[in-house]
Formats: sequence, C-alpha cells, structure tokens
Amino acid sequence: MNDELNYAEMLEIPVETVKVSKREKRKRTDDLKEQLIRDVNERVNAAQEDPAYAESTPIARAPEETHRERTQRHILMAEFIAACALCAVIFFTNIFLPGSAVNTFLRGLFTGGEAEAADTRVYTDFALSPLVNDSVDAEIAVSDTGVLSFTAQASVYPPADGTLLSVNGDAETGYTVEVGHSDSFSTVVSGLDTVYFAAGDELKATIPMGFSDGEGEVRVMFYSDGSLISGCTVSEDGLAWS
Repeated sequence: MNDELNYAEMLEIPVETVKVSKREKRKRTDDLKEQLIRDVNERVNAAQEDPAYAESTPIARAPEETHRERTQRHILMAEFIAACALCAVIFFTNIFLPGSAVNTFLRGLFTGGEAEAADTRVYTDFALSPLVNDSVDAEIAVSDTGVLSFTAQASVYPPADGTLLSVNGDAETGYTVEVGHSDSFSTVVSGLDTVYFAAGDELKATIPMGFSDGEGEVRVMFYSDGSLISGCTVSEDGLAWS
C-alpha cells in the first residue's frame, strides 16, 4: 500500500482520490486448495463407481515344479515308452517271426507258463522202482491183466516220482491212492493201512508213501490215458515194462 501512495505522489495525484484495494491472496489460495481437494475427491469417487476401475481378483499362479516331481514325470514317460516298445515288439514278432525265441518267451509269459506245465511223457519213458524195500520178503504176483499184488508187512513206495492226486478210503477198509507221474501215466495203489502224504504232495520213488500191516492184500495198477496197462513183468531185477 505504501508503494501505491508513493506512486500517486509522483504523479501528483491527490492521495484522497487514490483508492487502495487490498488483494485477498490468502483467501484465493485457500479457495484453490479447496477446489483441488474437491476435484481429487470427485475423481476418486468416479473411479470407485466406474466398472473399468473395479478391484481385480488376484491371479493364482501354479506352484513351480520341484526336482522330485520332474524326476517322477520323466520316469513315467520312460515307462510309457518302454510299454509301447514292448507292444510293438510283440506285434511284429507275431506277424513276421512267430517261431522266434523272443516270441516264444513272450508267449510263455502271457500264457502263465502253461507250455512248461505240460508233461507229455508216456509210461515207457519211466523206469519202475521197487514197491517195497529189498529187505522185505514180499512175493509180488502179476495177473494176466497186469495187476500187481502182494501181502506183506512193509512200507510201500511209489513206482516212480510223481504227485499224489487223491486219497480215498479209511483205516478200517484200507486206503486207495492215485499217483500221477505225467499227463498220461498214473498208478493206483489199494489196500494201504496208512498213508503218509496228502493229495497234492510231491512223491519220490525213494520215499515210502504208505504202510501195509500185512493182513490185507496190496494191489498196484498202472494206467495210460485211463486204460489199464498189462505190459509189466516182475523179475529178480525188479519191475520192468515188457
């Protein structure tokens, strides 16, 4: 204000005619601050109401694969490839090499070893062993139909290695057993007072399978494919096929 009065005196203007106006700078500054605050608030409110500024849902990121998981994935992939390769080998060998060793081996795996279980030996392939111990005085007779019989107190042996297929009878009437030596050859022994094994057990020609007390007759019959074999002889050398 002093500057304005000095300026008026320099121009020789009466001081009384000079109108001094005082600017309200602070008030104007306050108005600007309030206006700025209002603008900011309006923009914030507008942003909250505008769908374009809606709060977004955080994106869930998949966890990083560990070293162990990668190893397991590689192993599974290798097993899958190996299985495919095996299927391809089986397919091509069945077509181009049906009689190859590889094809025979693989076929045996998938058939459960049925080829190995088959025993095609016939009765003449077996050498007969003594029915009783050499120390026992037992006279073995052979009928015209090939049935062997004897009466003696002795342990009774199977005539050849095999499997005990069945056990029938009891201690009062006597036991009858059937021994399977191959798919076609079997032996039936009746008149035993005691049986040492159960059905399904493996038998050896050198181990007794039963006992006779000597009061009853023991009968031995050989069968080939269910038919009675009549071609057996008894000599000092033992049993043999005629």
